[in-house]
Amino acid sequence: METVTGGCQCGRIRYEVGIDNDEAYLCHCRMCQKATGGFAAAFKNVKRANVRWLGDEPDWYASSPIARRPFCSRCGTPLGFAFLEGSENMDLTLGSFDNPGRFTPVSHFGAESMHAKWLDTSALKQMRTDEYQPLVDKWVAATGEMPK
Repeated sequence: METVTGGCQCGRIRYEVGIDNDEAYLCHCRMCQKATGGFAAAFKNVKRANVRWLGDEPDWYASSPIARRPFCSRCGTPLGFAFLEGSENMDLTLGSFDNPGRFTPVSHFGAESMHAKWLDTSALKQMRTDEYQPLVDKWVAATGEMPK
């Protein structure tokens, strides 16, 4: 088991979690689409007992009669999904991990709401944020440097 870390955008909510693999999945259900504002939610399924919230606990939203979702009420970062009862597991959002690129998608869930045209975007034009001068100018003017 390896311990990895993550948290919200503003840094108020931090966590560490023990994982035993890098498998992740995409959930396309309408609730996850609405909860994250994306075409899908990218999740890592973990044991609840292996999650340790560091410092502030997350806020929780009762997203349905059977589940709730941890998030940061200060910056709005969605942090995961958990059934109210009956499961020793929960999900953490991939984007909230400090190193989300390590994970590999292995399955799709909620396929009835999948937007297939968004699954393979590899042929689309690509631009790095540091190549878009108006953005660079705004960041440098506001902070003196581009974010890392």
